[in-house]
Amino acid sequence: MSRKDQIREKALKDLQEHEVLMLNGHFDFGNGYHGPVYLNPHQLFRHPSTLWRFAQDLLDILPASVLENTEVVAGPVTGGALLAHTMAGLLDSRRAITRPQTLFAPFSVAPDCGHSLSRFYQKQVPGKQVLLVDDVRNTGQTLARCAGLVREAGGTVLATAEIYDRMESVVDAGVPNIALAEYKAPENYAADTCPLCKAGVPVTTF
Repeated sequence: MSRKDQIREKALKDLQEHEVLMLNGHFDFGNGYHGPVYLNPHQLFRHPSTLWRFAQDLLDILPASVLENTEVVAGPVTGGALLAHTMAGLLDSRRAITRPQTLFAPFSVAPDCGHSLSRFYQKQVPGKQVLLVDDVRNTGQTLARCAGLVREAGGTVLATAEIYDRMESVVDAGVPNIALAEYKAPENYAADTCPLCKAGVPVTTF
């Protein structure tokens, strides 16, 4: 087993141990669907050292070309911004002190059009090579939307990366995607047809 595979295998175990990746529960996702698997971002972000370790591991499995060429690390405020901020700092710790500092750019949420990039951060992107990160990839639409915003602002997207990939994406950003951990999530159910509800399994609370 390669070192990168070892890192990924350990990350999947750590996600479960820290109850970030919660398996075999009965979760109400708040969007009309229930399911047995949930990624709990609160568990990921409440201890900065936990996020730091996963960010470090994610950097360890990124291609050398991405590590070398990234000038901006960006992520959506819904989950990826803290990860992006951490990774930008960790990248600088691996580079020569004479090299320009890595920039950070968060995508905010605009009620009318999904994610957006403020004018302040738009000014940081032109001509820059950008790594997009998020805590989890579901359908891939968030990363694809953010990639479009980077390109509209004049930046180049090098790759997308996330801590956990549910392996159910329907769209990509047109660049390599790197996941620290992958777990094929089982099917979710409409709340009114949920077999867990019908079996009397209580909704998991935390």
